[in-house]
Amino acid sequence: MPDDQPPRAGKITVMARFVLVAGACHGAWCWERVVPLLEARGHRVETAELPGMGADRTPLAGLDMMAWARAIAQVIDADPEPVILVGHSRGGAVISQTAELVPDRIRLNVYLTALLLEDGETGFDVLKLVPEGSFTPPAMIPSEDGTAISFEPAEAGPFLYQRTEPAWVERALAHLTPEPMFGLTQPQSLSAEHYGRVPRAYIECLDDLTLPLVAQRALIARQPCDHVRSIDSDHSPFYSAPEELAEVLDDLAKAAG
Repeated sequence: MPDDQPPRAGKITVMARFVLVAGACHGAWCWERVVPLLEARGHRVETAELPGMGADRTPLAGLDMMAWARAIAQVIDADPEPVILVGHSRGGAVISQTAELVPDRIRLNVYLTALLLEDGETGFDVLKLVPEGSFTPPAMIPSEDGTAISFEPAEAGPFLYQRTEPAWVERALAHLTPEPMFGLTQPQSLSAEHYGRVPRAYIECLDDLTLPLVAQRALIARQPCDHVRSIDSDHSPFYSAPEELAEVLDDLAKAAG
C-alpha cells in the first residue's frame, strides 16, 4: 500500500510477547486458563517459573528477590522481542525489580491486583494503606525454620478464589506451595532512571479479599499508571474470569503497541 494512502478500516491486530509471573504460593500452573485465550488472539505467551516456586525445585535457602528478578530477566533476554510483563499479587514486586534490571526490554509492566511498591518498601508495608479494622489478612502458617509461610488451607479458598468454580478451587489448592519470607519482607531496590522509565498498567480486581480494592487504588494513587483497567473478580481472575482477563490484556497490548 502506498504511504500516502490511509490504512483500510477494520479490526486492529497487535501481536505481543507476554511473560506472566505468578504471585505468592503460586506457580506457572495458575495461568493455564489464560494462556490459550491469549494465544488464540495471536500473542506469544511465556509463563515464567520463579526459582523455588511451582514446579521449580530450587531450594529456597539462598534465594532472594534479586535472584527472582534475574531469572525473569533471563527469560526476557532469551528472545530479542521486548515483552509485556504481567505480575500477579506478589509478582508485582518481582516485575518491578526486573524492570530495574532490564528496562529497555520491557514494553509495559502490568500489575494484576499486584504489589506496586516504592523504593525501599516491602510487601507487608501495603497493610499500612488499608484503613485499620477494615481488613483481616488471611491466616498464614510459618515453616518450622521460619523461612517460609503457607496459607491456612481452610482460609485459602475463601480469600483467594471466592468467585471461582469449585473444581478450579480444588485444583489450585492442590498446587499451592510455601512462600519464602523474602517475597514479602525484602525491600524493593528501584530507581527512577531504570524502573521509573518503564510504562505501567494496573488491572484492578473489584471483589478482591486478599489485596482489597482500597489498597489497590492507594497504590495506583501513589504511582500513577499509564493505563488502569478493572475486572469484576476475586483475587484470582486467571481462574474466575479468564476470558475477561485475556480481553483486558489484549486491550493493553493494543494500547502499548
